[in-house]
Amino acid sequence: MSSKLIGALVILLLVWGGYRMFVYYKEVEEQRWHEKEQTSGKEVDPTRLPGMPYELDASYNAAKSQGHAAIKKWLTLYGTQIQDPRKAWIELDYCVLVSRDNPQEARAVFASVKGRLKESSPVYPRLKQLEKSFD
Repeated sequence: MSSKLIGALVILLLVWGGYRMFVYYKEVEEQRWHEKEQTSGKEVDPTRLPGMPYELDASYNAAKSQGHAAIKKWLTLYGTQIQDPRKAWIELDYCVLVSRDNPQEARAVFASVKGRLKESSPVYPRLKQLEKSFD
């Protein structure tokens, strides 16, 4: 009778160990999937990012078409009305545009964005992409 009890206990432990291994495997796979999704740079439509009043879209598009000096002036005028993540996206655009003419300013703006942006932000993958260029 005791050998049957021991056999049942061994089988029960094997089933439980298999279940725990399965749960661990699922957790690792989910973690890999999240890391891959985060670093994949999934397409983000900057015009759909929250943080900028729709009234400013036309003036921003006009400034963007005129180059980095106009964007800087636009950010000076309207920067207080814009919030992240949209503000971060616009400032990263500005960094890319100004990096040829004024790399120090580009690095300073990039550092500012990097300091306030969280990993959960939809702009974070773009920040990570540009990090090698501005750090």
